[in-house]
This record gives sequence, structure tokens and C-alpha cells, in this order.
Amino acid sequence: MFLGIDLGTSALKILLVDEQQREVEHVSVALETQRSRPLWSEQDPHTWWAATESAITQLHQRRPRELGEVRGIGLTGQMHGAVLLGNRDRVLRPAMLWNDGRSAAQCAELETRVPASREITGNLAMPGFTAPKLLWVAEHEPAVFKRVRKVLLPKDYLRLRLSGEDVSDMSDAAGTLWLDVRRRAWSPTMLAATGLPDSAVPRLVEGSEVSATLLPSLATRWGMRTDIVIAGGAGDNAAGAVGVGVIAPGRAFLSLGTSGVYFVAADTCAPDPDRAVHTFCHCLPRTWHYMSVILSAANCLSWMTTLLQAPNEAALLAGAETAAFTPDLIFLPYLSGERTPHNDPHAKGVFFGLSHATTRAALARAVLEGVAFAFADAQQALAAAGTVIGDVSVIGGGARSTFWGRILASVLDRPLLYHHGGEVGPAFGATRLARLAVTGEDPQAVCTPPSTTHIVEPDPSLRDRYAEQIGAYRRLYHDLRPLFAARSAT
Repeated sequence: MFLGIDLGTSALKILLVDEQQREVEHVSVALETQRSRPLWSEQDPHTWWAATESAITQLHQRRPRELGEVRGIGLTGQMHGAVLLGNRDRVLRPAMLWNDGRSAAQCAELETRVPASREITGNLAMPGFTAPKLLWVAEHEPAVFKRVRKVLLPKDYLRLRLSGEDVSDMSDAAGTLWLDVRRRAWSPTMLAATGLPDSAVPRLVEGSEVSATLLPSLATRWGMRTDIVIAGGAGDNAAGAVGVGVIAPGRAFLSLGTSGVYFVAADTCAPDPDRAVHTFCHCLPRTWHYMSVILSAANCLSWMTTLLQAPNEAALLAGAETAAFTPDLIFLPYLSGERTPHNDPHAKGVFFGLSHATTRAALARAVLEGVAFAFADAQQALAAAGTVIGDVSVIGGGARSTFWGRILASVLDRPLLYHHGGEVGPAFGATRLARLAVTGEDPQAVCTPPSTTHIVEPDPSLRDRYAEQIGAYRRLYHDLRPLFAARSAT
């Protein structure tokens, strides 16, 4: 048995699989995000640990025998979050999350301090990354900054609580702007530019390597073995790639989670940061990946469900499917700003083209289309950077909607593969990394694509309509960008 723990933004998920990689049980515990000021997005790390304890306790109640047979644990979760620890590993402040946009000025400052930062890190400095957050804390909360002894990423805080060890993996560390992505090692230059010593960051391992062992006290409490190893693990996107078998060069996936990700695996490291395309280490040795990120994807649908007081997201999706194509109705999905290709934390969500005839169903469909257009921009940025894209799979909660898949396939003008269990990709990937850490097997033999349930082809009639509409979508953002920036400055 192997256990995967996925610390998402909206929920912590735990997945238990057997030796044949079949799901035995899963548990999910909801999490809340605090947005006390514009551009801020924070969570209390203590709530992550409380959710972990709750989930494993529930798992122990449901599957005590199987939990007692677990040999390895894999960790994954939201990237870029800054967990600041002081003496005795005490949390100093709420963790600033991946979609926190307050540190735009610090991004510019960091690149001024290190002119070679893009060459070292393979990435453009963006507010979501970890390093600019530390510069913000140093400037706005200097008393807190002086007490910082360690900075951990979200999933690595769980590792600390599970094992007592400070460790991270290459894929998650690549999202901090402190990692030299080619060398797969911390950059003393980037750390010094943030005012941190080398001791402030954890030890690094590959995602498929052993990082630590479960504390005996926890093993006893949960009825687990005392020799359980914890794999290095991965950031959520790299883990999702392992879960869906995207490890060979050119294999790709779209993730329709809280955020949206267009991920392409590679065996070389050739960054093109100026297009806001991320170049990160993959969670397997000697592999990398290129990634376009949109900050709001499936959470746009969640937002609409609450705003329109729909019974649930499924009802909203069902309504969207009945709505006719409306060329003048456009949605910009920038509820948390945007990364690829704009790198604009000030961008806002927009509905354009409303009329007395606009219905709830039409708004829901426009949301699905707007997210698809954002993915088209992401695909265009990858292609412009020279990334070769092969088969594209779809994972994440949004993968449940075939109608959304038809929109995406038509906008992107490529077939999309859907797999059994694709909605739990990162947690499943974490179980595979746990297995590799225990057995030392060949990743190619373990990280195979799950069975394909169906393939969604582009709809020729929709493809032609969307090819025209996306031009208006892009012009709308271009025309509004100065207003976004001006309003954020007031």
C-alpha cells in the first residue's frame, strides 16, 4: 500500500492505493483562503496540519488494516507558498500563497539586484513565486523577517510535521526563484539577494528519492508501520504529470484545477522566461518541464456558482451546455491577476457584452470559454518558445465536464485525452513517487498513462467561431490593461 497526500488550495486530499496502483480509499478535507486585502491570498499552515490529521484519522477509521500496510508516503501540493518558521519551527505568520499578488515591486527589485536571475532560475520573476514574497516581508514586516530561520514550501511543512525533517524536492523548489534549474541546486546568489543564508532553505532530493521517515509517535497513533519512508514528492503539477504518465519529452497535460496549467515534459533545460513560460525541474532525475500557468481556471466556475446562487457547479455546467454560442459575450478570467502570458497581477475578471437577453446559462458558458481562451494564450506562448507539444491529457476537477472539454479542444484545435481517475492526478502521482522511493523501480515502468476513457476532438463549427472570438478576447485585455494598472495604483 502507498499513500499520497495532496495539499491543494481548496482542499487537502489523501489517496490510498494498492500494489496494483488501484484506488483503495480517498479522503478530502476542505480548506479556506483568507483574502483580507486586495492582491492578498493567505492560509494558516496550522490548518493544513489539522486537515492532515483529520484525513488520516478518517482513513484509519475506514481502512485500518490497509493503512497498517502502507510502506511509503508521497507528498504533493500547491507551489510557491512561503511558510516562514522561527526558532523551534514556530510559524511566524500566515503563508502567502501562489496566487498572492502583492509583491510585484519586489519582483522588479530582485531582478535589479541579480541581473542574471532569469538565466539562473530559468524564469521571469513573478509575484506568485516565493523569493519576492520574502523581499515584501523584509520591507513591510521587518520584525518578522529578522526572526525567520527557515522557509518551507506548503507540502514541505507537512513533511516537517510528519518526520521532523526539513527537505524539499527539485520540482517544487524550482518555483521559488532560489533554484538554479540547470544545476538542480540552490543558488547562493539568489538567496543572498533575498537576504537569506543558505541555512534558511531545506535539503534537496529528487522527487522519487527517500527524504525522511514517519515519526514513530505518529505511526503508533495512526496504526501504521514504524519503517514508513516519505518520498521527496513534487509540486502539484509535476505530481499530476507523474500520475497521468507525462514524463517522456513532448507529452503534455492541461490541468483544470483551482488554477490552470499547460504542462509539457522535456529532457533538456532551455528556458525562455521572457514569454512568461516557466522552466522547472521535473520530479524525476534528469528531467525538466515547461509550463504555462493561468491563475484562475475551475475556480472561476466555483465563483460563478456562488455569485449566481446556483445549486452547485454541476447545475451551472448543465445550464451552460444549453446556452447558444454568443459571439459578443466575452469573459476575462483574471480573478487573481494573470501569469502566462501577461505577468499582470493587476488584471481583473471582466464580463463584456452583457444585455437584457443575457441568461445565467450564457454567463456560465462564457466562463468556460474565457478559461479556454486563456489556455489558448498559454499554448501560443509555449509554441513561440519552441516547445514541441505531443499528446495532451486533461486532469483536475474540471476534467469531469465533457462539454468543457469540447470547448477546450475546439479552441486549442487539438484532440484531448481523458483518463480514468484524471481528477485526482496529483495525489495519484504522489503515490507513484512513494512507490519509487520504496522499490527503486524504473519510473518508465511505474509512471505509465492510466487507461484512456475517451478522446474529445475539436468541433469544426466551434473551432471556426472561436478562432474569430479569441481575437476580440485578446483585444479586450490589451485595451483594458492600462486601466487595470491605473486602478490598482489608486
